[in-house]
This record gives sequence, structure tokens and C-alpha cells, in this order.
Amino acid sequence: MPRRSFLFLQGLATHFFVRLGDALAARGHAVHRVNLSPGDRLFWRRPNATDFTGRPEDWPAALAALIEAHEVTDLVMFSDCRPMHVAALDLARSRGVTCWVLEEAYLRPGYITLENGGVNANSPLPRNAGAILALARGLPPAAPETASAGSFLRRATDDVRYNVANQLGRRRFPHWRTHRQWNAFHEYAGWIARGALRPARRAMARRRLARLLAWSGPVFVLPLQLEGDYQLRLHSPFASLRDAIARIVASFAAHAPRDALLAVKGHPLDNGLTAWGRIALDEARRAGVGNRVVWLPELPFGPVLAPAAGVVTVNSTAGLQSLREGKPVVVLGSALYDIPGLTFQGGLDRFWTEATPPDMALVDALRRVLAAHALIRGGFFDDAGIDEAVRNAVARMDAPVSLAALKAAE
Repeated sequence: MPRRSFLFLQGLATHFFVRLGDALAARGHAVHRVNLSPGDRLFWRRPNATDFTGRPEDWPAALAALIEAHEVTDLVMFSDCRPMHVAALDLARSRGVTCWVLEEAYLRPGYITLENGGVNANSPLPRNAGAILALARGLPPAAPETASAGSFLRRATDDVRYNVANQLGRRRFPHWRTHRQWNAFHEYAGWIARGALRPARRAMARRRLARLLAWSGPVFVLPLQLEGDYQLRLHSPFASLRDAIARIVASFAAHAPRDALLAVKGHPLDNGLTAWGRIALDEARRAGVGNRVVWLPELPFGPVLAPAAGVVTVNSTAGLQSLREGKPVVVLGSALYDIPGLTFQGGLDRFWTEATPPDMALVDALRRVLAAHALIRGGFFDDAGIDEAVRNAVARMDAPVSLAALKAAE
């Protein structure tokens, strides 16, 4: 096996990256890291780390020097949309460096995303049914998603540690700025308030879910994404989540059957700082459908999805879960699963009355292709999940499928 040189950029606030570095080094590869923030240093207890403390405009030249000095063959990062990573990907591609991008999984929990070249709207996977079916031939069925995504307490604790380190080490990294839209400690205040209100909000949501289950007309579901989600910010036509809600509710009011109900489902990781339920209901009242829009916080997606006649999403992975359950889906942004035969291609206004279910053979084929080429089993937020993910990541990196091979399938 030829020796390669891996350079790690930013990851999540977990020990996954450092354990992956250990595993690659144990196989004889060179492993280096660039710390872009104090929190990065906290979660990388390995040698061969360099602190980048310059300005953003200095980053491409600094990265180019590191790639040359360490003869880097592979770049590893979480998310291809963080500003520093966008610049890194452009530089690496121009130099023939393989780019490994990790993300939260398309199918979850039980998987994480690991792709060569990009993820989500930037994924190298083909976007047509024939290519997906061809790639799926001979692949085993995708293992089912698991019941747990790991320890939320551990995820929250590590996130706090990461952000405390960022505050304490700011002098070392004077030009670093978070990619997140909210100040972390402001977010924590929102989470504390949300936690205090959760029992009452959950009871309210269950009562509203009962209304959905008893509704005699069609029920449509809008699972909200996070306001800071790069898929919303960079890969959709909407300026904000509020803008998306307004467009969807207006279309529902104008074009949905008069006996239809729209259930707006809150995101499980929303920080609670924006009253999305109030915003959705205000838009509904303005559009004259205040009695036909329901806000559902603090509920898992499965029970809300069960009675759905259709699902509207910007480009959430909830769309893939909906397809698995045979539900009609319309996508308003860019998504790797927005493929004729899977999702409705006639636009939002026609979806309310013309929605058709997906081709389940194509759904199965896409799941097989995702599991084989875009996902690995494992998780980021518990030791067992990290160990499994590291094993599978090393196996994927040892035998990468070339981007040219995926493109050839199209």
C-alpha cells in the first residue's frame, strides 16, 4: 500500500478526527493537521499540527505552502461550505489533491457521510435515474438506520468545551471567526429555555398530532431546516428560512385543496431563539389559512410523516426519509435526491394537487448507492460509533472510488 500524506482541516467538536488520524498513522501514512481555531487544538492531541493564525486572505498561500511542504495527497474536512474549506477545496483540486468531505448523514442515524470531492449539492453522485440504477446493480441493500444517534449529552458537553476553548484562546487566533450564525453562548441560553419548556411543548404537539391523525382531508408536512444550514444558505433560492416558510405557506393557501392541512415540523436541533411556529402561523393568517396550518415542535419526524399525503422541503435529508416511506416529495432547492422518478418535478404550486409517490425500486437503488459510495456506518458522538466510523473511513480511503467512475455512470 503506497504511503500517503493526509492533511486534516476542521471537524466537529468530537474525537472522531483525532482517532481517524491515529488509525491512518498506524497504517504508515503521514498525518498532519491545521488548527483554524483554539477549539480545533483542544480536539487534536496529536503531533504535526500547525496553527493558522493569519487573516482569511492569507489562507490560500499558507495552505499551499503546507501542501507542498508535507507533499499532501489527501485533504480531510467536515463540510465543504465553510468559507475556509471552500478556498481549500478550490486549491486542492487545482493541485490534484484528493478531498475527503464528511457531513451528517443523508440516512440517519447510524451512518455518516464521507464523499470524495463534495457533499450534498456538491456530491459527485449522478443525478439521473438510469445512472443510479446502473450503479446499484450488484450492491447489497442499505443497512437500516439505527434507533440512536449517540449521546446528546456528550455532544452538548463537547460543544461547550469547544466554544469555551475558543473564548479562552482568542489571542492566539485573533482573526478567527465562527461559521455559525449565532454566538454559541447565546445559543446555549436558547437551549436552556427550550429544555425548560419542552414538557409543555411536547404535550401541546401531541394534541396537535392527534388533530392531524383525525383530519379528513390531505395532510402535507413541511419539516423545517436549521436557519444556519448551508444547504439553505447556499443551495436554495431563499434568502432565509423565514423567506422559505412565507413562500410555501402562500403557495399552500393559493393552490392546495381547501380541505388540506399543512403541518410545520420544528427541527430537533433548533436552538429556540427564533419563534418559527409564530412566524409560520403569522404567515398562515395573512394568507387566510390560519385554521389549516399546524405548528409541531418537540416531536420525532416519524409520527408526523405517517399521515402525510406529501412532504415539502427545501433540501432537507428528511426528504430521503420521506421517500423511504413512499411519500411524495417536492424539493425547492438543490438536493442530490431531486431526481425524476423520486421527487415531484412539476413545481410547488402543482404539488398540492398532482403529487405522486416515488418509484420505490429507484428509492431502493439510491439507498444502495448512498450506502456504498457516499456513506459509512458509524457516528460522531459516542465511542462505539466513532470506532465503527474510523474503521469504515479507513477502508473507504484505502480503496476510493474515483470521481471519474461516478461521472461515467451518468
